[in-house]
Amino acid sequence: MSSEREASMGVPPVLDRAGPVRSGWGAGRRRAWFWAEVAEGFRMAMAALVAHRLRSALTLLGVLVGVFSIMVTMTALRVLQSNVEREMSQLGAHTFAVRKWPALYFGGPEGLEKYWRRKPITWDQARWIEDRARWVAAVGVEDEFWAGEVSSRYARTAPTVRLLGVTTGCFPARGWVLAEGRALMESDVVNAREVCVLGSRVARTLFPFGSAVGQSIKMDGVPYRVVGVIAPRGGGQGSDQDDFVAVPLRTALNRYGHRNRSLTLLVQARDGAVFEDCMEEVRGLLRLARRVPPGAEDDFEVFSNDSLIQQFQAFTLAVRIGVAVISSIALVAAGVGIMNIMLVSVTERTREIGIRRAVGAKRRHILGQFILEAVALCEVGGVLGIICGIVGGNLTAWYFKVPPAIPWDWTLVGLLSCSAVGVVFGTYPALKAAYLDPIEALRYE
Repeated sequence: MSSEREASMGVPPVLDRAGPVRSGWGAGRRRAWFWAEVAEGFRMAMAALVAHRLRSALTLLGVLVGVFSIMVTMTALRVLQSNVEREMSQLGAHTFAVRKWPALYFGGPEGLEKYWRRKPITWDQARWIEDRARWVAAVGVEDEFWAGEVSSRYARTAPTVRLLGVTTGCFPARGWVLAEGRALMESDVVNAREVCVLGSRVARTLFPFGSAVGQSIKMDGVPYRVVGVIAPRGGGQGSDQDDFVAVPLRTALNRYGHRNRSLTLLVQARDGAVFEDCMEEVRGLLRLARRVPPGAEDDFEVFSNDSLIQQFQAFTLAVRIGVAVISSIALVAAGVGIMNIMLVSVTERTREIGIRRAVGAKRRHILGQFILEAVALCEVGGVLGIICGIVGGNLTAWYFKVPPAIPWDWTLVGLLSCSAVGVVFGTYPALKAAYLDPIEALRYE
């Protein structure tokens, strides 16, 4: 009645008795106390680790090795994956390749015998496809014939330049864009002219002071006249996509021979909507041209940028799973060592625990301190393992001369795994410390 009378007279309610205001203030106070307890527990945990440096270092070494093993592998695989994706993207839009050999092979030497027995892919088969396929925009035929030093009147290259024999269809199929000059023409290929188109890196090296078009170069002792230069495309897979010389295919075949040489077909579909239909059409026509019996396996390989990337990812998936399992075993072994050290720490600090309980510390305070100590121990080892793993894995990038990579997803997984190991293996020692009898703990010597 008094509260109703006060309300009717306009007297505001007493705030310290009001439920919403007081509960909100109390919730904020509880949150502040909680984070203060966490901060204090973490500070005491770090002080305990610093007080026993050698023991802590030996304990976190197991965590470091477990996290390092997974991070160095995942970082190296991420570098290789980005490198392979960059290398495979050299095909133009809506383009796939056909060749005798698989583009990526992860088996042993015994599996290569099947590919050795296959018949070579010939230029006549490429013409067969180009004349009969409905969904084809361009068909290019190419092969790599030689690699070595190229010279001009001004300079010489490193002995790593590739000599490619190509047809006119290779330019749109590979997405080659001319920086200057012209592409190879059909008449160049038919008449086996000694002309060439240079990759941008070769052009810069051989003709640093002017245009390469119209100049003469010598490769494997044979002079060629430069008619064009390809725009820069960038490096990949330890090589350089700009480090080549392209000559007419018939010119290269006349000089290096046709016998037992299997060519690569580059087929460009009309557009993305008919890409899959074009692949199946070319596969069927090539089976017919090569007289593959119905129901028999293809005696050639068809692949695109996407299929190669998917194949590489499927292969590395098994590697990632295997490394994750092995690293998990290492982390479990490290967790057992952490539990053992924490039990020793509880025994050594029994009197300290008794004093803390006597002056008002609750069980949750003791529990939180020891769990935080175990988590901190794991996280220090985990952070060191992540740093060492990323640095070690990026040595692959340095070796292949490609941009480094940082697997942020696996970094997060590593930190969460370390926290989980700390919580799981630190809980039992923490419970043992929290449930010590304060009187008996004070008597402990």
